[in-house]
Amino acid sequence: MARGKKYLDARQRFDREHEYPPAEAVALIKQLGTANFNESVEVHVRTGLNVRHADEQLRGTIALPHGLGKNVKVAVFAQGDKAREAEEAGADIVGAEDLAQQIQDGFDDFDVAIATPDLMPVVGRLGRILGPAGKMPNPKVGTVTMDVAKAVEESKAGKVEYRTDRTAIVHLVIGKSDFDEHRLLENYAAVIDELVRAKPSAAKGRYIRSVTFATTMGPGVKVDPARVRDIAEESAAA
Repeated sequence: MARGKKYLDARQRFDREHEYPPAEAVALIKQLGTANFNESVEVHVRTGLNVRHADEQLRGTIALPHGLGKNVKVAVFAQGDKAREAEEAGADIVGAEDLAQQIQDGFDDFDVAIATPDLMPVVGRLGRILGPAGKMPNPKVGTVTMDVAKAVEESKAGKVEYRTDRTAIVHLVIGKSDFDEHRLLENYAAVIDELVRAKPSAAKGRYIRSVTFATTMGPGVKVDPARVRDIAEESAAA
């Protein structure tokens, strides 16, 4: 893929093979941003899981302590009282068959989809659309629930879903480039703590193989995965 001059220049300003302590890596990516907008800050964690085995797949949700730094748009499939609860909790769009039709017609201006269990037959027809986009409601991550108000509030507050991709990597946004280093480090620490907590019992060998930080348009900076327990001290000193 062709890269712009700013990106190529940024890649020359650090050692691409060196694994930096988390605090140094955060400072670097904030300096290396190449876009003229407030970029997202991403973390990419390569695990040693064999995702071809069902008992080594990783999926869950995490509430980042400092949120994502953006307005999370929530769509809710609900009817009657549950629809009213979703609206009162701050959902951006609420519907049933009508919402499903909008999505089939191309509407995708939302980040999270939540559904009550009774509407999953309707939502199920959208699997080919919502699945690849990572927006399919799932009871395992709390987005298929009767407590729609709580689900909406948590999503609005920055609760995000994570899962391993086909290459056993977890990709997550941990904030915006205008976050101070302390907030980014604490969000990163929360991600690592959650991934360690959720480690499948069937996992063998080294679990966290590598970690990379990057902004939306910037180059990736390698992070020393052995230094994750130093984050609290580093963030306090940042």
